[in-house]
Amino acid sequence: MNRKRPRQETPDSHAFPTRPYDLVKEALIALLAVTLLTFGLAALFSSPDEKPATISAWTQADPADFTATAVGELGGTSATAQYGPPYNTAADGQKLGPLSLQKWAGVKHPIDTANDLVLQPLRQTPEPAAVTAALAQWSAATTDQQAKWTSAYTDALGKAPNGDPAKVTSGDYGPVPALTARLLQLGRSGTLDAQLLAEGHYFQTDYTRALLFLADGSYLQDQARAQHLGGDQWGMMNETGNYPGQAWLWLYTFWYQVQPYKSSANADALVWGTMALLSALLLLLPFIPGLRDIPRLTRVYRLIWRDWYRDHPTPRGDAART
Repeated sequence: MNRKRPRQETPDSHAFPTRPYDLVKEALIALLAVTLLTFGLAALFSSPDEKPATISAWTQADPADFTATAVGELGGTSATAQYGPPYNTAADGQKLGPLSLQKWAGVKHPIDTANDLVLQPLRQTPEPAAVTAALAQWSAATTDQQAKWTSAYTDALGKAPNGDPAKVTSGDYGPVPALTARLLQLGRSGTLDAQLLAEGHYFQTDYTRALLFLADGSYLQDQARAQHLGGDQWGMMNETGNYPGQAWLWLYTFWYQVQPYKSSANADALVWGTMALLSALLLLLPFIPGLRDIPRLTRVYRLIWRDWYRDHPTPRGDAART
């Protein structure tokens, strides 16, 4: 005999105690708390705000290195001048086996180091008569004569105490000392930074020329190594100071620490090719015989799903299949 359950009456909501609740007030308090927490944690754990490396700072910190680098840019012997694509055709660039990747890409951002980094900034600035005469003398000289001047001045700087241009012995350096001395003045005043950024647009966003000039000297590298950002310091995944960096880049920068990548002139291309191959293997893993069978052969899935297999023991006859 079925008995009917007694009907439960729905409680009257008005029978419960109530209290006033200001939703706007609670939202403002929560917003204030989250804002203070965000700024507090950012102040404690955010990355340090390092001052940017500029040509002005470089000329103040190491004028001798700046002068030597400027001579290299003028004479076409700097790393940028001899790099190849995408800046010039002085070299074929890095290769991946027989594949000339940089050469195929071509010169997309042409840089003439003598003109773009030295002569053009000097010509764009009102110059003393001596500098104007030096520019005219440089322009009238042959390429061979220009190379002799810059080579002789480079050797003289190397022999001068601390590379100081003021202590260089007399020699046939043509207009090179006058040009580099004036460029040093422009660098110290900050004018050179602005000139190398000028693109003829309202917003100046192309830092290529300034960065290449900085990279050809030793100042930028010294700053990077002081912050543990060098290539042999796992710099790609590091942050400035003692702050944690981009740990997910460990595999990419790992290859730069081992041979043959470490000492290869084609390291960037080799690392890129290696990572492309590993990425393809990962994407195609379900379709590669042998590799796709590793989870089944090692039965690692039983370890991952051990709780389920413990509660659902496999019959002996099916054990071999699972």
